[in-house]
Amino acid sequence: MAIPQLDDGIVRSMSVAAVFDDFGGKISSLDFHRTDDLLITASEDDSIRLYNTTSATLSKMTYHKKHGADKVCFTHHPSSILCSSRNKLDSDESLRYISMYDNRCLRYFKGHKDRIISLCMSPINDSFMSGSLDHTVRIWDLRVNACQGILHLRGRPAVAYDQQGLVFAVAMEGGAIKLFDSRSYDKGPFDTFLVGGDTAEVCDIKFSNDGKSMLLTTTNNHIYVLDAYGGDKKCGFSLEPSPHLTMEAAFTPDGQYILSGSGDGTLHAWNINMRNEVACWNSYIGPVTCLKWAPRRALFAAASDVLTFWIPNN
Repeated sequence: MAIPQLDDGIVRSMSVAAVFDDFGGKISSLDFHRTDDLLITASEDDSIRLYNTTSATLSKMTYHKKHGADKVCFTHHPSSILCSSRNKLDSDESLRYISMYDNRCLRYFKGHKDRIISLCMSPINDSFMSGSLDHTVRIWDLRVNACQGILHLRGRPAVAYDQQGLVFAVAMEGGAIKLFDSRSYDKGPFDTFLVGGDTAEVCDIKFSNDGKSMLLTTTNNHIYVLDAYGGDKKCGFSLEPSPHLTMEAAFTPDGQYILSGSGDGTLHAWNINMRNEVACWNSYIGPVTCLKWAPRRALFAAASDVLTFWIPNN
């Protein structure tokens, strides 16, 4: 279903349309392609799975026993992805550029000394970023093996490009958000925001499609929506904690709503402008740790060790 003009009623009507329950472990990340109706997942069972979201079918599944599969995101090509390794190897092959068409590794990106916890592709060119527990953010180019730039930071870095690819944000220790010009990041951040009163580390950061808002999820299950220009807090919500799990939140494509899982196994949706909750659902799959809304469809994907597709129930 093409994305309609969303309102509270459509958001409230979202319900489970497809269930995929044959994973052998927790789904660690998922990503929609920007222009094709495709979804990619990475799981603790070492599998990477490609789904057609129009037909709600599994198109391709590959296993990666040597490296494992942790964070995953699409490149611009619908059959090429980036995937970080779950298993620590002496060869330092922590990040791979993979063709899903023939299950071939096109390139290794070496440099990180610890697990990659954030991965983001530029929307406009072949640049991408990775944030790691080694306290660095690295900037890469799909066409080159060598790292193009490195930022040394405190804490657990989460990274995101804005939808125009001109700015990227890095969230770090103490609730600090640093904004960089992606063309001249070596000059340092041009702005820094502080999420006042919350010292928990940010585990995820996203820009809205219009670039006006940023969505932060913290390790203690707080969600904040910030003005992307001034850093002012638009609204904030708290969720039930879930030990050893971090939740993911997502904007709708119009930037008017946010969705999130919770530690008690529920899913929630809020209207950002009205600052009120418009829906609360039973997820049916326990605490949801991965959640994204499709860029061009009235559809979102929610995952734990089960993957679900949700669409409006007309």
